[in-house]
Amino acid sequence: MSPAPRPIRFVLDGRPVEIAGASPSAMLLDWLRTEARATGTKEGCAEGDCGACTVALARREADGRLRVEPCNACVRPLASVDGCGVLTVEGLGGDHPVQRALVGHHGSQCGFCTPGFVVAMATRLAAGPVASHAEACEALAGNLCRCTGYRPIVDALRAASASLHGSAASDPRATVPACGLPAWLDVLAPPPAEPLAFAAGGAEWHAPRSPEAIDALLAETPEAWLLAGGTDVGLWVTKQLREPRRWIRLGEVEALRVAAAGDAAFEIGAAVSLADAFALLRADWPELDRYWARFASPAIRASGTLVGNLANGSPIGDAAPVLIALGASVVLRRAGEDGPRVRELPLEDLYVDYGVQRRDPGEWLERVRVPRRGAGRSVHAAKLSKRFEQDISAVSLALAFGRGERLSGVRIALGGMAGTVRRAPAAEAALEGAAPSLDAFERAGSALAADFSPLDDLRASREYRLAAASGMLVRAWHALFGDGPAGVDDPALDALADGGAR
Repeated sequence: MSPAPRPIRFVLDGRPVEIAGASPSAMLLDWLRTEARATGTKEGCAEGDCGACTVALARREADGRLRVEPCNACVRPLASVDGCGVLTVEGLGGDHPVQRALVGHHGSQCGFCTPGFVVAMATRLAAGPVASHAEACEALAGNLCRCTGYRPIVDALRAASASLHGSAASDPRATVPACGLPAWLDVLAPPPAEPLAFAAGGAEWHAPRSPEAIDALLAETPEAWLLAGGTDVGLWVTKQLREPRRWIRLGEVEALRVAAAGDAAFEIGAAVSLADAFALLRADWPELDRYWARFASPAIRASGTLVGNLANGSPIGDAAPVLIALGASVVLRRAGEDGPRVRELPLEDLYVDYGVQRRDPGEWLERVRVPRRGAGRSVHAAKLSKRFEQDISAVSLALAFGRGERLSGVRIALGGMAGTVRRAPAAEAALEGAAPSLDAFERAGSALAADFSPLDDLRASREYRLAAASGMLVRAWHALFGDGPAGVDDPALDALADGGAR
C-alpha cells in the first residue's frame, strides 16, 4: 500500500504549522527545540520520566469536546500530533497565574525543570481546582525537580488554583481565561478528514481510519510498528536507536477510541488511553484507584493505552496482573481471505515466554474485555517499587475472589516473578475453599515458591521477590479482612498525604 503523501498539520501555540519531509521517527521534542526554537521545552531523561519536556496536547474529539492533556514530547512522534494543538511554555506567555505563583513561592532555582512544571500545572488547573495537598502531589507526579524541593512547588500549585478558580477567575481584569489556557484552543478544529500517510528517509508513516486498513497494512508488513500512545515505542527510538520501515498509528481509528460498559464486560479499544480505561473500570472496581495512581504519571496515563501496555507484554507491566486476576480476555484480529479473522483469547494465555506471544503474523490486539463485577467478588492489588510514584515494579500482585464463609473463584496473578505475568496455581489452591483466615493467606504465601523461581536483577533478588510476594499476600489479608486500610502501600506516605511534603 503506497502512501499518498501530505504534510503533517497541527497548531503550535496558536500558529498553524505544516511540515513535509520529516522522518517518521522524529520526536516532537526534537522538532520543537531544533526547528521551532521553542527551547523552553527541555530534554532530561528522553523516556517520559522527568517531565522536563512537558507540553499540553489538545484534540477536538468526534463529539466536539476539546481534550487537553499533558504530554511528554520526548517520546511523542512528531507525526502523531497531526490534527492537534500543541501548547508550549512559550505559548502560555509570561504572566500566567502558575508562573506568578512559582515566583511568589520561590519554586524555581536552576530553572531547568520549571517550564515542564508550569505546563503540567496549567494543564491540570484547566480541568478544575486542586483542592488538597494530595491532589497537588498527584498532579505533579510526573515532574522531577532536583533543586528546590517540592513544598514550594506544591504551594505554588495550590495558590494558582485559588487564583484561577477563586475570585480571580471571575475578575474581568484577569489576563487569562478562567480555564487558564489560551483562547485559541477554544476554536481548535477537528483533525483533518484526510488520513496522514507519507514516506521519508526510507520509512513510511500511516495513520489509517479503519481497522480494515490496519489489517491490510499489516498483511503487507507484519513486522510494522503499531503505535497507540508511544510511551513504550518512543523509547525504542530514543534509547535503543531503532527505526522501523513502517509505522502504523492506531489513534486515528475512532472505533478503537471507544471504551464502553456492557452488561457482561467492559470493552476497551486499542486506542483508549490508560486514564480513560481506568476511569471506566472504576465503575465496578473503585478500590483499584490507589493502584492505578501509581501507574506511571498523569502525562503517561493520558498518552499510553491499556491495550498497548498489554500488547507490549512486559513481565513487570502493572496492568496485566490486575486484568488477569479479573479474568480479562483480548480480542485479536488480522486480515483474512473473506474479511477479518477475529478470535478471543484469555489474557493469561496470550503470554508464552519473555517477548513471545500467541499471535500469528499480522495479528494485532483490537480490544480487551474485562468482566463486570459479580456479586460478592473482591479484588486487591499492590506493587512494590523503590519509589512510590513513577517507578518500575519489583513485584506486583493482584488477587480476586468471591467472598463468603469460604473463599471461591480465587485468582492470583503476579508480575516481576517470571518472564511473563503469570497466575499462581499453588497459591490459588491454598486459598480456594478455605476460610479467609490469616493462616490461609500465610500458607498461600509459602506456596508461591512452588509457582515461581524468580531471576535476580538490578531491582530485586530471587529471595527478596519470593519473600516480598509472600508478604504481599499476608498484607492483602490485613487490608481485606483485618484492620488495615485497603490498598495502603506505605503508611508513612499516607500520614503525609494531606499536609506533608514528599
